Amino acid sequence: MLMGKGIPKIDGILINIWEELEPKSLAALRDEKFLGRFANVPVFPIGPLMRPNMYSSLRGDVFDWLDEQPNESVIYVSFGSGGALSYEQMVELAWGLEMSQQRFVWVIRPPIILSVNETFFTAGNHNGENDNLTKYLPKGFLGQTKDIGFVIPLWAPQVDILAHPPVRGFLTHCGWNSTLESITNGVPMIAWPLYAKQRLNATLLKEELGVAIRSKIPLWKNVVEREEIEEMVRKIMEDKEGFALRDRAKNLKFSGANTLEQGGSSYDALSQFTKHA
Repeated sequence: MLMGKGIPKIDGILINIWEELEPKSLAALRDEKFLGRFANVPVFPIGPLMRPNMYSSLRGDVFDWLDEQPNESVIYVSFGSGGALSYEQMVELAWGLEMSQQRFVWVIRPPIILSVNETFFTAGNHNGENDNLTKYLPKGFLGQTKDIGFVIPLWAPQVDILAHPPVRGFLTHCGWNSTLESITNGVPMIAWPLYAKQRLNATLLKEELGVAIRSKIPLWKNVVEREEIEEMVRKIMEDKEGFALRDRAKNLKFSGANTLEQGGSSYDALSQFTKHA
């Protein structure tokens, strides 16, 4: 609230997007009628800003495993540093991945014991657990997926995993950092929003940018069953729709890279900002 009240006093707004990614949103922000009610200041889209990929210099079990997989054959599954699922949903996701018979890397967290509306900001609630998190997976899952899956407790070097050539899809909670990391690596998504603005991001990814698919039911109201999870994973990894999503994601990847080069819209926006400041 205090930050919102202070907006009219600022000199400009820096946004981690670029012109070609969200032209409608930027047009709305620059609309004089809107700015009259919000803040009559310039908007500078200077993204995508993120940590550079380093996977080629990293080593570890997950990268050793990824090195052995065919290109564009793995789906990465993660709900961010704070996202968690109910135990029932975690079981359905596990068997959905197994049924799809697609290679996967899954970052697992303890299931929530709170209400369905409290499926985020659970970081630190694992009570010191680490490798023991596998106890929450259904019996037999690890054995049945040992040849196609890699499970990581709590946290993974996400940017570097998404940049690795075998990764073809990303099942994500649609946090903005994760969204940009996926787009800038040309990776299409299964949008699985858990909280607040993640739902808006998921709508943008599917309806406007066309780089994601979503479940048929609201994820925050019902458990998504294993059959639908299998269908979504196969759609991203195998179907024609998945290839189309991949093409659009790659186009956005190149757009994001070009916009930071001299003459690109974000390069120019940052230059304008330095002069304005």
